[in-house]
Amino acid sequence: MDRIRMDLRGGAFRNVLAFTVRHWSRQPARLAIIMTAVLASTLGDVLTPLYSGRLVDAVAKGAATKAIAWDAALAAFSMLIALALGAIVMRHVAFIRIIDLTLKMMTDISIDAFHRVQRLSTEWHANGFAGSTVRKITRGARALELLNDTLLIALFSSLSMLIGSAVLLGWYWPITGLIIACGSFVYVALTITLSLGYVAPLASLANSWDTRLGGALADAISCNAVVKGFGAEQREDERLAKVIAKWRRRMRRTWIRGTINGTTQGITLLALRAAVIGYALLLWSRGQASPGDVAFVLTSFSLLRGYLRDVGMHVRNLQRSVNDMEELVDLQSQPLGIADRPEAKPIHITKGRIDFENVHFHYGTGVPLYNDFSVSIKAGEQVGLVGPSGSGKTTFVKLIQRLYDLNGGRILIDGQDVSKVTQASLRSQIAIVQQECLLLNRSLAENIAYGHPSAGQAEIEQAARLASAHEFIARLPKGYLTLVGERGVKLSGGERQRVAIARAFLTNAPILILDEATSSLDSESEALIQKAMERLMVGRTTLIIAHRLSTVRALDRLLVFERGCIIEQGDHAALIRLDGGIYRRLFERQALELTEELTQFSSR
Repeated sequence: MDRIRMDLRGGAFRNVLAFTVRHWSRQPARLAIIMTAVLASTLGDVLTPLYSGRLVDAVAKGAATKAIAWDAALAAFSMLIALALGAIVMRHVAFIRIIDLTLKMMTDISIDAFHRVQRLSTEWHANGFAGSTVRKITRGARALELLNDTLLIALFSSLSMLIGSAVLLGWYWPITGLIIACGSFVYVALTITLSLGYVAPLASLANSWDTRLGGALADAISCNAVVKGFGAEQREDERLAKVIAKWRRRMRRTWIRGTINGTTQGITLLALRAAVIGYALLLWSRGQASPGDVAFVLTSFSLLRGYLRDVGMHVRNLQRSVNDMEELVDLQSQPLGIADRPEAKPIHITKGRIDFENVHFHYGTGVPLYNDFSVSIKAGEQVGLVGPSGSGKTTFVKLIQRLYDLNGGRILIDGQDVSKVTQASLRSQIAIVQQECLLLNRSLAENIAYGHPSAGQAEIEQAARLASAHEFIARLPKGYLTLVGERGVKLSGGERQRVAIARAFLTNAPILILDEATSSLDSESEALIQKAMERLMVGRTTLIIAHRLSTVRALDRLLVFERGCIIEQGDHAALIRLDGGIYRRLFERQALELTEELTQFSSR
């Protein structure tokens, strides 16, 4: 199990670094300036102990040869100031450039992630939490700042300081350089091993619970109306408390391992300090090192210790940023599910004829829903889709929109295979009014014009009038500028339906899909919406998913589905005459239920 976890962590580390390097490669000039500036500033730190030692030697010899010593001291002092000033300037250049680099990367990553999420399959969205997805993107984008700072500023300068100090000390005293090099290598290796192999697995688990926590919060808050409706606030509090309790346990274990990691690093660093300083004192006692040489060694180790001590923090930051980014990187690697073919071209729908030719389709690896399924819908025909739940009605219209790909056969619109055209062009020419209409938290005007964003105010108002929506919009204090709230919660069901119909009017698509929009409305709203839909259907190929059969009696044709097959078709008059027919049985059942409701109402 530990080996598996290590492989997973290594895989995540490689994936995040490869992802980051790909984005670095988009800005090679900035990256080169940053690394050059960091290297130059670190060189100043590497040389500072050397001139500090020379300054100490000059001061120590000052009593005998004061003039010569003063010149040497002044030269060493001037060099120390120049090195410090150069390091400050170079660090400033590096920080300014890394700000631009990181902001550009964060922008690109956020845009790319949003672009991909928008195009992931309907099934992916159905299986995920919107709140969790948002948390993955925002947390990953924020983590990039820490990752860039850690890799390009912190670890790169630490590595440069380590190599430079080991080489410079080794030039004067090979054993000292060897102690520095070997001790630093052991320290860094131990730090990386503990951070990535000991702390990181638990940090990854803690992050997964952090994502679940975000999803649980978003789920309850976005459905607050349901929570209030059932008086379930206390129950939701308790449910969230359980999630938080698990999150707290995971975080505590992660933080404890981080503390143990830090203590181990401190002990290792203490041992290295004892070895370096002890050897420097041994050289001095033998007369092999002057006071300035000892100062050189002590200053070098003092600076190096600061870099090494920070290596532990930098590796922990690296591990934390990798943990925070891995879900974002995984998101980017998710298969689109439905992708445009490389040679796909825009579709041009003029008439709206639809043909299913020998279609085979199943969800996942399940039992086929459609098996050698064929049907044709003429241009301008108004067709009702009837049948029990799960019979294939909704799947029928989703396949026309190419929300899923077929397992066999093809679907043609005006003779064009929908799998060979761009999805955006296909869906922009199909208007849909769903049973549960979703609106964006934008103005009413923006929602109505969503399918035709270049429409003017006059066109928007005309569409609203045709949809019987203008009157209620005009009564609002801000009229068409009114924000509708998340998913349109500020509007009633009937108002949302009329806005959705206005949106379909303005889209002016040749194909119209209606997932019956009146089944859960009051009589007045239903009458308004029914008239608006009748106006909307004129001159368009129309598919209506029928839940209440009384609404499809006037359609040109009805397709009766059962288990992915069309078992009856014809107009209402023809189907109602079929003895033992499915449609007749469904219609009579609904008529009987309506009669019983009227009887109960009249008896009150």
